[in-house]
Order: sequence, then structure tokens, then C-alpha cells
Amino acid sequence: MIVLSTARLRLRPWRNEDLAPFASMNADPEVMEHFPERLDRASSDRLAARIIGGFDERGFGAWAVEIPGVAAFAGFVGFMFPSFEAHFTPCVEIGWRLMREAWGMGYATEAARAAIGCGFETLAFDEIVAMTVAANDRSLRVMRKLGMSSASSDDFDHPNLPPGHPLRRHVLYRLKREDWLSSADRP
Repeated sequence: MIVLSTARLRLRPWRNEDLAPFASMNADPEVMEHFPERLDRASSDRLAARIIGGFDERGFGAWAVEIPGVAAFAGFVGFMFPSFEAHFTPCVEIGWRLMREAWGMGYATEAARAAIGCGFETLAFDEIVAMTVAANDRSLRVMRKLGMSSASSDDFDHPNLPPGHPLRRHVLYRLKREDWLSSADRP
């Protein structure tokens, strides 16, 4: 199982003791502002089970983020595989969700950069995408800091949300392996 380390973070497999803080994070209205709903404990545990199942199946996925000496669990960063159909699927998506206390310190960018490096250099992905609603400025900043780019022709209506839902329209960012490998932003 892959474990990644950065100057300040450890991206590791999930532990049972991560479930309670994960549920707390998923119930936080600010953390979940750009998602259709906050998750109750049972829904949060089901999401964690899917994430852990991905690790069991592939050996990688959305890692638990640990800030050694600060937080045993600060959120997750890593790879997901959207189950819906869109013009860009199938694909490898990178995503992140951190506890509010970990915002504004560069942790999402630092962890995502390590995950992307693993994705391109170890797992040999050809492309990694990220998506969010257009109003999610924090995540959009991270995507741009990672060297990802967007084109309005890639924007899409999320098929899991009904027409008229305020979060339905999404922005897609892309990063190709060759662009990453030639980038000065690599760790």
C-alpha cells in the first residue's frame, strides 16, 4: 500500500480512528458548502468504506491526511474514479476535503502535489482531472496552483444533480502527464 510524505504531511491508508473526525468534517456546514448536503454519521461511514474499499482493490485512492504532531486526521486527498458518465469519463479525478482548521495553510496543495506526482510517476496515469462548482474559489485556487488548466468547453452539468440545482454546473480542470513531467512545480 502506497504511503506518501511531504515536508509537513503524511498521506496514509485509513484507520478506524479516522471515522469519527471524518464524520465531524462531513457534518461541518462550511466544509460541505459546495456539496449537495452534509453527511450524517452513517453516510460518512459509508463514504469511508467506499474509499477504503478502493485502497483494498487498487492499493491507492484518497489517502487520509495526517499532520504529524498536529492532527492525526486532517481530511483526505487523492484519487477517485467518477461513476457517472460525462464527456471526460472514464477518468482519474483528484479531490480533497480538509477540516476547516487545516484551511489556508497550503496543505491541500502540498498533499495534492504529492498525490499527482505519485499518479504520474508511479501509477503512470496519462491525465488527472479535478472538478468543482464555479463558486468554490478555494478549490479552484488549488487546481491552478497545481498547474491544472480549464476550458469553458469542458464545463458540464453534474448528472447526479437535478436540473435547476444551484450546484449542478461544474468546472473541469485537467493536467496531462507530459505537462506535469516538464513542470517546475513537481516535488
